[in-house]
Amino acid sequence: MHRLRTCASRLRPLTASQTVQSLSQQRPAVINRTLQPIRRYTAPVAAEPFLNGTSSNYVEEMYLAWLEDPKSVHKSWDVFFRNANAGAPPGTAHQSPPPLGTSLASLTQAQSLVGAQPNVEKLVEDHLAVQSLIRAYQVMGHHNAQLDPLGISCVNFDDAPVNTGFQHVGFYGLDESDLDKVFRLPTTTFIGGEESALPLREIIRRLEMAYCQHIGVEFMFINDLDQCQWIREKFERPGGRHFTIEEKRTLLARMIRSTRFEEFLQRKWSSEKRFGLEGCESLIPALKTIIDKSSENGVENVIMGMPHRGRLNVLANVIRKELEQIFCQFDSKLEAADEGSGDVKYHLGMYHRRINRVTDRNITLSLVANPSHLEAVNPVVQGKCKAEQFYCGDTDGKRVMSVLLHGDAAFAGQGIVYETFHLSDLPSYTTHGTVHVVANNQIGFTTDPRMARSSPYPTDVARVVNAPIFHVNADDPEAVAYVCEVAAEWRATFHKDVVVDLVCYRRNGHNEMDEPMFTQPLMYKTIKKQKGVMLKYAEKLIEEGSVTRQEYEEEIAKYDKICEEAHARSKDEKILHIKHWLDSPWPGFFTLDGQSKSMSAPSTGLTEEELSHIGQVASSVPVEDFTIHGGLSRVLKSRGEMIRNRTVDWALGEYMAFGSLLKEGIHVRLSGQDVERGTFSHRHHVLHDQNVDKRTCIPMNHMDPNQAPYTVCNSSLSEYGVLGFELGFAMASPNALVLWEAQFGDFHNTAQCIIDQFICPGQAKWVRQNGIVLLLPHGMEGMGPEHSSARPERFLQMCNDDPDVYPKIKPEDFAVQQLIDCNWIVVNISNPANLFHVLRRQILYPFRKPLIIFTPKSLLRHPEAKSNFDEMLPGTHFQRLISEAGPAADNPADVKRIVFCTGKVYYELNRERKTRGMENTVAISRIEQLSPFPFDLVKSETEKYPNADIVWCQEEHKNQGYYDYVKPRMRTTIARIKPVWYAGRGSAAAPATGNKKAHLLELSRFLNTAFDLDAFKEHE
Repeated sequence: MHRLRTCASRLRPLTASQTVQSLSQQRPAVINRTLQPIRRYTAPVAAEPFLNGTSSNYVEEMYLAWLEDPKSVHKSWDVFFRNANAGAPPGTAHQSPPPLGTSLASLTQAQSLVGAQPNVEKLVEDHLAVQSLIRAYQVMGHHNAQLDPLGISCVNFDDAPVNTGFQHVGFYGLDESDLDKVFRLPTTTFIGGEESALPLREIIRRLEMAYCQHIGVEFMFINDLDQCQWIREKFERPGGRHFTIEEKRTLLARMIRSTRFEEFLQRKWSSEKRFGLEGCESLIPALKTIIDKSSENGVENVIMGMPHRGRLNVLANVIRKELEQIFCQFDSKLEAADEGSGDVKYHLGMYHRRINRVTDRNITLSLVANPSHLEAVNPVVQGKCKAEQFYCGDTDGKRVMSVLLHGDAAFAGQGIVYETFHLSDLPSYTTHGTVHVVANNQIGFTTDPRMARSSPYPTDVARVVNAPIFHVNADDPEAVAYVCEVAAEWRATFHKDVVVDLVCYRRNGHNEMDEPMFTQPLMYKTIKKQKGVMLKYAEKLIEEGSVTRQEYEEEIAKYDKICEEAHARSKDEKILHIKHWLDSPWPGFFTLDGQSKSMSAPSTGLTEEELSHIGQVASSVPVEDFTIHGGLSRVLKSRGEMIRNRTVDWALGEYMAFGSLLKEGIHVRLSGQDVERGTFSHRHHVLHDQNVDKRTCIPMNHMDPNQAPYTVCNSSLSEYGVLGFELGFAMASPNALVLWEAQFGDFHNTAQCIIDQFICPGQAKWVRQNGIVLLLPHGMEGMGPEHSSARPERFLQMCNDDPDVYPKIKPEDFAVQQLIDCNWIVVNISNPANLFHVLRRQILYPFRKPLIIFTPKSLLRHPEAKSNFDEMLPGTHFQRLISEAGPAADNPADVKRIVFCTGKVYYELNRERKTRGMENTVAISRIEQLSPFPFDLVKSETEKYPNADIVWCQEEHKNQGYYDYVKPRMRTTIARIKPVWYAGRGSAAAPATGNKKAHLLELSRFLNTAFDLDAFKEHE
C-alpha cells in the first residue's frame, strides 16, 4: 500500500569520470556565460530524480561557476579545476579539502601538491549522496515528523522505510567519518540560509528541524518547480519561524478564548449536545491567522464552510457572533418565531462585517449554514465565493476567498470533496484558491482510521490538484500559526488550493453525551492523561518569560467575565429569530422585517420590437470572419424564418427570456453538462469557428452595449458538486437568474443531497430564499428506464401545500400568495411562451423561490410545440393552467369527459382525440404549474363542464409521476363530489420499459382508456 520512495534511493550516482567526460564532449574550451546567484528555470518542470535534469549536470554547474568566479565554489572544486586546466587527468586532478581551521600557508602548500591521486569519483558520489539525502527529507520527512499529540499515530505507511537521520547515512554511500565534512548545497534547498556549504552533520540537523518536528510538509508531488522552491524556502530557511513576544501573547489570548468558551458551555449546559472543540482548540487561532494574513494581502471577504464540530466556537471567536445570541440557543423555554422550522444551533450560519484588529481593515465574514451531511456545504461555499468575486469584479480572487473546514473521516470518505476539488481550476468555477483546514481527530464517529480510508493520510485526496499539504501537531500553537500563515501566503501568491492538516484529538465522544471508551479504550485512556494545549502553551510562555502567570490568569478572568455577562443578558431573550443567523443577506430586497416588499404580479411580456431584436441576435453570428458549421447555418436560418413569422420554438423561447433579462441588467448563468450546445443539440449558445481552434462566440453577449453578462458553461461530469456550486452562486444575489440543467432529468438523483437538504427546505430551516432554476429533461420517449423520468413524484412529495385544504386566499392575490407560501415551484410546461414567462417571472416577482422545470425532449422540435408572439406581448403572464380552447369549450354542456394532464402527453392526447373525432365530447386541460397547485383554476375548469367525468392522464407509471399528488388536491377542489379517474401506465418498479414495442403498446392502452367513455363504468 502506498509506499513512498525517493527515486534517488534506488539509483547509483554516476561516476565522476563519466560526468567529466560528458562535460568535455559537450562544452568548448571557452564559454561566455554570466551566472546568476540562483539558477533560473524558464518553465515549470516535474520534480525530477537526481540523475537526470538539473542534478545530473552537477559537475558542469560547478565548472561554469568556477569559470565565472573561482571563489564561488568550494576549495576542493577550485583545486580540481585548476589542476584539470593545467593538464592533469581527471583521476589526479582532485585533492581532498583541507580540514577546518587550516592556515592559508598550509592551504597554498596543499594546492601545489598535484600528484596525490585522490578519488574524484568519491567526491562527486558524496555530493550526489548529500543531494539524495536532502531530497529524501523533502519527499519523506513528514513520515518522521512528530505530528500526533497523543503519540499513538495510526498513519499507515505500509512499513515503508524512511532512510533519513544520522543512522542512515550509510544508505547513501556515506559513513560517520563524513559527518564533519563540508558539502556544497544544491540550489534545491534553503537550509544554508546565507551559507552555500555546510558540514553533513549540520545539514542533517537542519533538515530534521525543517521536516521532522511538529510540521510535516507534503509538496514534492507538485509539478511546478517554482512552487516547490517557494515551499522549500518557507520551511527550510533558518530563522523563518520566529515569533515576537507580542505575537506569542496574542496567540495565547486566542487559545484562552477558544478553550474557556468550551469550558463555559460545559459548566452551564453539561447535558447538551454542542459538538465542542476540546482537543483541537488551536483551530480558532489557526482560522484567525489565516484571516489576518489574508486581510493583510488585500482580502475583504471570507466565505467559510464547516461541519458541526467547533461551529459554536467559530461563530463566537472568529465570526464574532454575539455570545448572548449563542447562549440563548441552549434555553429550552425559548420560543421559535413564526419563520419556518428552524435548525439546531450547530447547523446555523452567520454574516458579519467588522474591523480586523490585526490589520485595521474592514473584513466581511460569512459562515454558510449547512446540514449534518458532512462536506455537502463545500460546493455551496465555492459557488457563493465565485458569485461574490463576480459581482465585485474580482477576477483574480484577490478580494474574496473561501475557507473550508473538514473532519478527517469525511474528508477521506465523502466523494463530494473530490468533486469540489475538480472544480478548483475550471475557468467558470475557480475561486482562485481555497484554504482547507482539516480538524484531524484521528477518528470518525467510532471508526478507526485504519478502517475508514485506504490512504495513509485523510488529506491524500488533495494531491490530485497539486495542493500542498501541511500536517501540523495541533498541540503546538506556534507551529499551527506558522503553517496557517504560509497557507494564506500560498493562496495569495499562487491562487491555488492548500490544505492544513491539524492533527489533534477529540477529548469527548462524537458528542458530549457519547461514550468513546466502548470502541477506543486505549486512545481515550491516553486522552484522559493529556494536558490541555492552552495549559501547555501558557507554561511554555511563562517559563521563557514572554508572559507572567498573573497576566495569564487575568486574561482568563477577563474572558470568563465576558461570558458570564453575556449569559446574564441571554436570559432576556424570549424569542428565537432565525433571521439573526442569516448567512447571505440581500440588502434592499426585502422590508426591514424580512418580508417581500409587495404582492405585485407584473406582466412578464415584452414588446414586439424587443422580441424581434432578441430573435435577430439568436439567428445571426455577430462576429466578422467567423465560420460556423453548415448544419448550424441551417439552424440559424430556421430561427430567422420563425422570427419573421412571429413564432418561437423551445430554444427561442428560452433565448427570449435570457436575452430580455440580460438587457434589463440581470446576470444570467446557465451551467451543467454540455449546456453550451444542449444535450439535444437545440440550444447552440456558444458558436465555434470551424477554421480556428478554440475561437468561440456567444451571441447572447452581443445583445446590447449596456446589458449584463451572460455566462454559459459546460461543467465537469458532476451533479452533486455542480448543483451545489450553482446553489451557492444563487445565494449571493437576488438579481441573477442561475440555472442548472441536468443532462437527463434522472441524473439529478446523484445530487439528491443538495436538493433534499438545501433547495427544498432551505428557507424553512435558515430563512434563506433562493431563486435557483433546475432544468430537468423528462418524457417517456421509448429510450429506456434511465433517460426517461426526472422523477417528478419526488419533487411533488416534498411540496409543503396541504392536499386536503382549499387555500383561503383572496382571488386577486391567489397566485402570488401561493408562491410566497410555497417552498418551491414545480412546473411541467407544454409550450415555449410559458417557458419564457416562467423564467422571467422568476426574476420580476418580489421574492425568490427555487424553480423545478421538467423540460421536454421531443417537444424541442415538435411542429405543434411552438408559440406566437401574441402570447408573449405586454400584458401576458405565465399560465398556471391552459384551458381547453377548441370546440368542446364552445359547448361545455355536451362535454362527457374532461382530461387533465401536464407536459408532453397533451400532444399525444390531442392527436388521438382528432383521430377519434371527439373534439366536441372530450375537453383537455393542461396543468402547467403543478405546485403550488392551481386550486382556483382547476375549480373553474371543472365547474365549466358539469356533465363531464374527470380523468387524470399521464404517461408515467401510476406509482410515479403526478397522480398521487394531483388526485387528492383535485378531490379537495371539487369537494369530493366526483371520482378522479386514472389513465396512464400501470404501477412499475422501473420508470420506463427498454423495449420499443412494449412502449408503444403501453401508450396505445392508456390513450384508449383516456378516450373510452365507458372505461370506468364498471368502477362507479
